[in-house]
Amino acid sequence: MPEQKPPTEAPAAPSTSEATPDATSEATPDATPEVTAAEIARLAGVGRAAVSNWRRRHADFPRPVGGTDTSPSFALPEVTGWLRAQGKLAEVPLRERVWQYVASHPGGSVAALVKAGSALLLVRDRPREWLEASAVSDARMATLLAPAVDRVLALRFGPAHPLGATGPLRPTAMPFLRAAAELAAELGTRGAFEFLLGRHLEANPRQYTLTPDGLAILMAALAGPSARTVLDPACGTGSLLRAVPGATTRYVQDSSPELASLAALRLALQSDAPVRAAAADSLRADAFARPAAEPVDAVLCHPPFNERNWGHEELSYDPRWEYGLPARAESELAWVQHALAHLREGGTAVLLMPPAAAARRSGRRIRADLLRRGALRAVVALPAGAAPPYGIPLHLWVLRRPAPHAAPPSGLLLVDTTALADGPGAGPGRAGWATVHSAVEESWTAYERGGPAPDVPAPDVPGVRRVVPVVDLLDDDVDLTPARHLPPPAAGGGVAELTAVRDRLDSTLTRAARLTPPAPPAVSPDGPAAAPARLPMTTVGELARAGALLLATGTGAGEGRAPVLTEHDVSAGTGPTGTLTAAAEPPLLTAPGDVVVPLTGGAGVARVVDAATAGAALGRGLQLLRPDPAALDPWFLAGFLRATANNRRASSHASTTTRLDVRRLELPRLPRTEQEVYGARFRALAEFEDALRLAARLGEQLVQGLYDGLSDGTVRPE
Repeated sequence: MPEQKPPTEAPAAPSTSEATPDATSEATPDATPEVTAAEIARLAGVGRAAVSNWRRRHADFPRPVGGTDTSPSFALPEVTGWLRAQGKLAEVPLRERVWQYVASHPGGSVAALVKAGSALLLVRDRPREWLEASAVSDARMATLLAPAVDRVLALRFGPAHPLGATGPLRPTAMPFLRAAAELAAELGTRGAFEFLLGRHLEANPRQYTLTPDGLAILMAALAGPSARTVLDPACGTGSLLRAVPGATTRYVQDSSPELASLAALRLALQSDAPVRAAAADSLRADAFARPAAEPVDAVLCHPPFNERNWGHEELSYDPRWEYGLPARAESELAWVQHALAHLREGGTAVLLMPPAAAARRSGRRIRADLLRRGALRAVVALPAGAAPPYGIPLHLWVLRRPAPHAAPPSGLLLVDTTALADGPGAGPGRAGWATVHSAVEESWTAYERGGPAPDVPAPDVPGVRRVVPVVDLLDDDVDLTPARHLPPPAAGGGVAELTAVRDRLDSTLTRAARLTPPAPPAVSPDGPAAAPARLPMTTVGELARAGALLLATGTGAGEGRAPVLTEHDVSAGTGPTGTLTAAAEPPLLTAPGDVVVPLTGGAGVARVVDAATAGAALGRGLQLLRPDPAALDPWFLAGFLRATANNRRASSHASTTTRLDVRRLELPRLPRTEQEVYGARFRALAEFEDALRLAARLGEQLVQGLYDGLSDGTVRPE
């Protein structure tokens, strides 16, 4: 379910702090807004460390009023007053002021979001009524606003909508709603609500399971351009239906009243199309069951996974189970049949599914009937990291409600995109989603063009797609996992590609031979051994205190879309492959000439940032050293940091890992000109090392490609 509570929590019981409040939730005056140190840093446009310094250095810095010892909170008026007195803030930005109203709302931030969204809907749909209601005192405004909001909610959502339990609109909330309308003048009503909802989701990352926008767009594309009436029976905050551009009516249901309310407002602020919302468990209390509700053109759904308490006993004789009663452990197959039951003939359903649903023996009879009757049309394997849970490659199931006398398709489309991720375990990134989307949509379009029984089926693409005859899948297991039925492409990609790999390997080996360091000068066996040069030494810590370099530790978190340079990237010499996790402050970005060192593992690695890695966010477990160009040569610095003896002296050992104290690493005190001599030699060694790495990767690709080609017949033994 997009943006749902994690499966370990009861789906119908939202947490007390986030549940939609009842009518007494505003019986007390609004509390004073509070901010954390990270939010203070955001207000002042500085890093969090600066806020810590202000607290230590300034006796008049506001005292904490809440939070914990490790994460205190401060009164927003006191903080803004202090910042303004210090000349660090001219005015609290409007966005921050509105957000602090939301974050400190006594009924919870979701209740505040519902109130704000309802007022913004009035601003959008009936601006004259809003202007009349907001042109008076707060007390009078509260009196006028309540019936106006009720009217616009009933008009957009129907009389039985889940937004009626938000509590009365009291005068104390009017400054907040005025500020929200002011923000809408800046961002638009939709933009203002998206901003506030986005901040709420960032502040509560563990309470929601988010469906990425790229995946939502892909699922909407598979539903087809003709989808006008669409349903999401596990809607979360409405991300899937937001991605359907031409919908004329949207139906949303969720077991959580707060999520159903947020989804309804989000969709209503997006367009003029009617929204029908319900707050109830879709399997146990279907709000849009036939014949009371009309069938829809499309169903998009990210259902909860692995739920055993989905209603197996009480729903045993439910008419939705046309393809068989799902087993207790097959809740996902219950959602599949729920979706099919709401479709018109020929309508399309697209569901995000765990990979086990394609192979569990307990579901094989239902899978077989879905195939025989032509309901299941495609199974698409996504890269790991495409959606939570991020550790497994989830599947998309594309289904059609069969017409009574139509011939079922003779084959099932299987697509495997697991190899299209941007990096190990990274999932599709900025460019990756475009690649995944293109591969899936092209495969689905080719399959659809062929019709139910094509004379010329869509051509297979080894390792990516194949239309498998249904009769071949109806064995004892009915295993629909794409990887089990798609022969992988040769590791080299075919004869032409293998030839290109071999040519590239040949040129790389030639380059590596050219870069091979010369042998050290020989020492005469009769003469005394040369004594090692003794140079005056200093430490990284001393250089940092002297201002010769800047030290910073990576977190891999922050606002923005920068790729993340990970420990694995630094050790393997590759480009950045990680993705940012949400945080309140901007990430630390690498720049050319920085030196990056992994803090664990004891491998003795130090990498100089070049054009390929510049602009990446620094990942967790990495230390960045930014030398002053006038004082330190970056290659000289990185070279001495890699010395084995140096790393041993600066490392400490725990029971399971070795940790490096970068400040204890040593390097010689040398003039800049002498540093450059060492730096040139260290740089040549790094280029030689890169060539060896590339040659090793190409060699592995060529060898495995030849094994695969000889095995599958694409390469002849002669």
